[in-house]
Amino acid sequence: MKFEYAILGLLSWRPFSGYDLAKYLEVEGRFLKNKVHLSQIYRLLARMVDSGWVAYEVSANDGRPDSKIYRLTDLGITTLRDWVRSPYEPSTRFQDPEFAVRFNFGGPLDRDALVELVRVELATRRSQVARFRTRDRTIADLDPIDGVDVSLVRRLSDLGHEHGASAIDHWIAWLERVLAELEQDQSGTTVKEFSA
Repeated sequence: MKFEYAILGLLSWRPFSGYDLAKYLEVEGRFLKNKVHLSQIYRLLARMVDSGWVAYEVSANDGRPDSKIYRLTDLGITTLRDWVRSPYEPSTRFQDPEFAVRFNFGGPLDRDALVELVRVELATRRSQVARFRTRDRTIADLDPIDGVDVSLVRRLSDLGHEHGASAIDHWIAWLERVLAELEQDQSGTTVKEFSA
């Protein structure tokens, strides 16, 4: 996923300065991307201005440097909507940042795309569980270097699998709940607030 889509999504909510985008991404958006430096955001915004996706107005600040306040252009809105409606291809890892960006920023733009996103993610994760949950996890043919505790290798592998199985089961249950609420809302009932 290109990080531009997260920025376009944020700008679909309201205009932001580069500094305000960085503050948002440092706290509320920290699961969307690893640490983002302010300089990266300003470079990205400059490219997005050059592409015609965003425009800015200069806002004077008393006693401080002026701020550029960025807004989506019509082309930026079209670009975001096209991405929201494009096919979602889940990664092999569940809880991938692309899902989160599409869910949080694309969902409010296009409910049908949101429902499809959740359905695709749910089907993918159910398929993974069906394919891999009961596989033989025996670690064979170990020829470790000196100092490697083979019994600990096996035990840590089992513990990692237990954690992963529990986490994906929780993820699937959450997706099922979200999908049920979205489908219920389509029938005219109010959507409840989603929480993990």
